[in-house]
Amino acid sequence: MSTSDLRVVPLFCLLAGAAQASEPAPLFSDDTALDVRIEAPMKVLMDVRPDEADLKGSFTFTDIDGEEREVSLKLRTRGNYRRDASHCDFAPIRLDFPKNDVYRTLLSGQNKLKLVTHCRNYEFEFEYYLFREYLAYRLFSELTDVSYRVRLMNVTYIDPQEDTEITRFGFVIEDDKAVAKRNGLKFAKIRHVTLDDHDRARQNLVNVFQFMIGNTEYSLTSPEPDKKCCHNIDLLSATKEAPFIAVPFDFDFSGLVSASYAEPNPRYPIKSVRTRFYKGRCANNDLLPDTLELFRRKRDDLLAIVDQVSYFDEKAASAIRPARQYVEDFYELIDDPEEVRKQLVEHCDEPS
Repeated sequence: MSTSDLRVVPLFCLLAGAAQASEPAPLFSDDTALDVRIEAPMKVLMDVRPDEADLKGSFTFTDIDGEEREVSLKLRTRGNYRRDASHCDFAPIRLDFPKNDVYRTLLSGQNKLKLVTHCRNYEFEFEYYLFREYLAYRLFSELTDVSYRVRLMNVTYIDPQEDTEITRFGFVIEDDKAVAKRNGLKFAKIRHVTLDDHDRARQNLVNVFQFMIGNTEYSLTSPEPDKKCCHNIDLLSATKEAPFIAVPFDFDFSGLVSASYAEPNPRYPIKSVRTRFYKGRCANNDLLPDTLELFRRKRDDLLAIVDQVSYFDEKAASAIRPARQYVEDFYELIDDPEEVRKQLVEHCDEPS
């Protein structure tokens, strides 16, 4: 698909996802929670927080054939905000698997996996945040195939050096290059990107989705001239050049997640992350009716996903209850033409 071809793809195709998208890897083709064990020097990992994958461990899971498998792995911590020990005593982890060890298993094709963890060991509400962030990824994937797939895991962390063991929920995120390959696109690392470089329909999809979940902690352009684009947004395209398809990630500062540590971006006139603030572009308002219609068509499917996540266990049910109301509030808003006019159409941003 050429750059010019991408510009003339019908709006509904760009919103719903690439028509030629292939099936995700085995790990991400199932939405059930996977029980796994990670045996590694966890205390060292969390005390030192290395940025190189040099700590060795093992990963045990139930394979596609129902048999238990154990594979080797290397671990390091990852992330920015949550990697800081003052924010999380249990940081997010990157799992590096030897390709030969996972070939033709449930982990086939997984070389480096990002594991989102519970952040704090002894504050139960942090697992609530985890379920709600997992939900955000699931909701976006329902809207478009060009999105990060996720898989919930019930992880038992075993530290043989300290003779300790804890079990907490976490989830892994599909690799960026896997998302690109699955959709016949390419992952693009670009330093300077303007709003004009983005596909217009995709801009609207991302901006309305972020409005739905109450997230302003993202940017479709380069935050600073010397930093690569974009903040909590990855870019895909047919040719590694414009027009770009934005793929959002990291939703823990959203109103949907409603984390106790999340503060609204001071750039915007809101006092709580639960207050929705639309960052859509005025130049794309002509596409807004079609974008909102997609969300209306997907209402039952999105709410079904909300309910599905609540069934994992009692903690998930408690976590998802306010999230469901938050999504329902969004639908009440977009069903009211006057609210759409005030909060989206007239609240749009002009490009800086």
